[in-house]
Amino acid sequence: MVDSAVTALSIDDKLRAARAASRTLATATTVQKNAALEAIAAGVVANADRIVEANALDLKRGQENGMTVGLQDRLRLTAERIDQLSAAVLEIVELADPVGTVVRGSVLPNGLSVAQTRVPFGVIGAIYEARPNVTIDIAALALKSGNAVMLRGGSAAEDSNRVLVGVIQSALSSVNIDPASVQTVDEFGRDGAKALMQARGFVDVLIPRGSAQLIQTVVNESTVPVIETGAGIVHIFLDESADEATAVEIVHNAKVQRPSVCNALETLLVHESAAERLIPAVLARLADSGVTIHADARTRELFPSAEAATDESWATENLSLDVAVRVVADLDAAIQHIDTYSTKHTESIITNNLANADRFLAEVDSAVVMVNASTRFTDGAEFGFGAEVGISTQKLHARGPMGLPELTSTKWVVRGSGQVRG
Repeated sequence: MVDSAVTALSIDDKLRAARAASRTLATATTVQKNAALEAIAAGVVANADRIVEANALDLKRGQENGMTVGLQDRLRLTAERIDQLSAAVLEIVELADPVGTVVRGSVLPNGLSVAQTRVPFGVIGAIYEARPNVTIDIAALALKSGNAVMLRGGSAAEDSNRVLVGVIQSALSSVNIDPASVQTVDEFGRDGAKALMQARGFVDVLIPRGSAQLIQTVVNESTVPVIETGAGIVHIFLDESADEATAVEIVHNAKVQRPSVCNALETLLVHESAAERLIPAVLARLADSGVTIHADARTRELFPSAEAATDESWATENLSLDVAVRVVADLDAAIQHIDTYSTKHTESIITNNLANADRFLAEVDSAVVMVNASTRFTDGAEFGFGAEVGISTQKLHARGPMGLPELTSTKWVVRGSGQVRG
């Protein structure tokens, strides 16, 4: 059982406990941290029935409150997904510990040894919604990188997160690591989120995951440094040289494989010279899979069953089986559209023209840019990072999928033998 002294703390007490725990974690060995992760992975599997039962309460409440199908999919934890969570934690065990890694260094002419070395941030705050898998992912990555973590998982997943945090804290206690290393402020509701945003001096960095509205609220109201993540108005551009079969498969995978996640396709742009050749086949495959197509006038001429798009269609992250489609004059027009509407997450071009591919990669300003690949590959696990903290869509410190190194800062370690500056 979890120590009741941990769960009964006030917000201020929890913040102080997290800061104290972070100092201990900063000196924990890789062996100790891996033992904690192994205990968490085992605990998640051992408590799968409890987790699924709690998650069912969250799902029932969400359905009663009109939660969208896409959010319900993000919220849902099945026995299979729990096994996947456990496996992801074990994958993190196998990853290299970033703490103590020397980024760069040298011996100066005066004999001083200087080394820029990776160190934990200290205390990481995470604010997210309807994503109980994030509770496990962020906790595991934070622990491996030597950080304590404060979680605000939102009311939609409150029952799931309460059980998951309890499992994590029990696992930590079992290997003699302070259970205050992973805490939740969900019991304080919105006040808990506000406290994390204002906890400068206790929380070193804050990571929001969720809707564009949630992320902007955190960015605008936080006094703690924020790493923006998440919102994905994701584009694929079918160039005039795109192969039809390749376009059909990539677009279908990017939209249909899992539509409720941030790397799923939301807007398809098609070069006007290829529209007549590509649009019927690409959109027919989507429609056969239940995708609702919101299209401009030229697209509807070629695919009459499509619904009319509005200005809002290009600026919407649907997280559902909906896609916006637009015919554009050329690569310049595609890049301009992306620049106007993108959330700087992921964009892909389907082309057999090397010059156009290179221009797209160079000129599109997003965290991940691709050629001839599904946007669904923008994912920490797919990039070989293990579980991810999120997809950073800002430019400072971390950009794109965030794994272990992105949860560290650096400090300069200087070793001398009595040198003084002249």
